[in-house]
Amino acid sequence: MRIVGGKVVTCCPGRNFVTLRLETEDGIHGLGDATLNGRELAVASYLTDHVLPLLEGRDARRIEDIWQLLYKGAYWRRGPVTMTAIAAVDTALWDIKGKTLGAPVYQLLGGASRDAVLVYGHASGDTIDQTVEAVGRYVAAGYKAVRAQCGVPGLTKPYGVATGEHYEPAAPGLPAESRWSSERYLEVVPPLFAELRSAFGPGLHLLHDVHHRLTPIEAARLGRALEPHHLFWMEDPTPAENQASFRLIRQHTTTPLAVGEVFNSIFDCQLLIQEQLIDYIRTTVVHAGGISHLRKIASLAELHQVRTGSHGATDLGPVCLAAALHFDLSVHNFGIQEYMPHAPETDRVFPHAYSFSDGVMHPGDAPGLGVDLDEVEAAKYPYQRAYLPLARLMDGTMHSW
Repeated sequence: MRIVGGKVVTCCPGRNFVTLRLETEDGIHGLGDATLNGRELAVASYLTDHVLPLLEGRDARRIEDIWQLLYKGAYWRRGPVTMTAIAAVDTALWDIKGKTLGAPVYQLLGGASRDAVLVYGHASGDTIDQTVEAVGRYVAAGYKAVRAQCGVPGLTKPYGVATGEHYEPAAPGLPAESRWSSERYLEVVPPLFAELRSAFGPGLHLLHDVHHRLTPIEAARLGRALEPHHLFWMEDPTPAENQASFRLIRQHTTTPLAVGEVFNSIFDCQLLIQEQLIDYIRTTVVHAGGISHLRKIASLAELHQVRTGSHGATDLGPVCLAAALHFDLSVHNFGIQEYMPHAPETDRVFPHAYSFSDGVMHPGDAPGLGVDLDEVEAAKYPYQRAYLPLARLMDGTMHSW
């Protein structure tokens, strides 16, 4: 089953997506998500100019060998562009193998470890009262887990607060800038979760995303303040380039910690997992080398009682969401899956078998990933340059967004 060709499709049905389509001599094609938000064309070029010439004529069944070829063979290893490109190839090969065998990908990964995949939605508001109302709407829609974000007095466009029904930070053109104050933020979050627990009781899973904005000691202070409200997790409390910084946070709070959506490999989280400095690893199929590499991260995490919680915002296309759901359904130490519904035009471009109901999702039982690409529909939505926002402190100093 030789690979005879491939192409990269870049489109913008609501936002930019990069999709790899690989084809075999048997007439079977597989899809892989290659979307790197704000750097989409870098991955498209990497695939088209450097990777696809290496794949032609290779046996599509040799998934692990091709993964190692693209990782070790390039010499320049890791990094978001390289690992996203490798992920696209890896995911497409799993899609091909599933279609060849007439089985959904999760069956190739050992079968289902659970009946369905617990997901969480994103609720937000400009004020605490508005956020409480938004969480109520998610509960009414059947969600059993909700991430809650709230506006901060004196700050415009704080992270995680939606301008419409769903949070979508990417915007066409050059990046927008906002101002940030950790001091003001730290005064708002604990009262928000006190109100949420009062309104919804102990049964609802509540999550919060700090989005890399605090120092370790600030994150420790927040984690301790949130302990009475029993969060499911506090996400990305501080930038994780220095993995050892999580030791300080861990010393001061028992609030569960989640990190990893910007990680590219197992080496980015090795210390965090082995020292049990986190409770959930949030690496993604598309940014961490595909299903094959994500399984290795999950196996390491399982040894240390760390669970998975893959990133699932709309900067990941339906192909990646489907791949994540197959992974989630199969892996033993699954925790939760982030879920943001895609725009209707995105769903038309990417018809899919996965479904949501009563707070959980299932990838479906179609062969392969269960997602296709309508290239005619995709052509209606050409690529548009877009960036995520930037954040500066109140005095103008550049800060983590």
